[in-house]
Amino acid sequence: MEATVAFYRDTLGFDVEEEDVFYAPTVSRTHSVRFGPNTLWLDCVDNYSQPDLWLQLHTDDLDAAVAKLAASGVHLCDEAEPLESLDSRTHWIRNPAGVVHLLAKPG
Repeated sequence: MEATVAFYRDTLGFDVEEEDVFYAPTVSRTHSVRFGPNTLWLDCVDNYSQPDLWLQLHTDDLDAAVAKLAASGVHLCDEAEPLESLDSRTHWIRNPAGVVHLLAKPG
């Protein structure tokens, strides 16, 4: 985890911040990597044997974004990880390769 955080912070020069974990019981530590309007979350999940990349995408109109995605054949997969007490409305989606993305409307 430390090497991954250092890669994004020190090697690539992104703004990386350790964040409080309050939203997912499986995550022991998390860091946010901000680049433009997007956020990459580096979550430490102690029982995972391999890394996953999950990208957070922001939208001002969550319902319209969900409808547009559904029209393109992209369906919600909110079972990917239950989220608790976020300040925004969110949904999980997957790209065609199976990579999970968090679609969020900021609170």
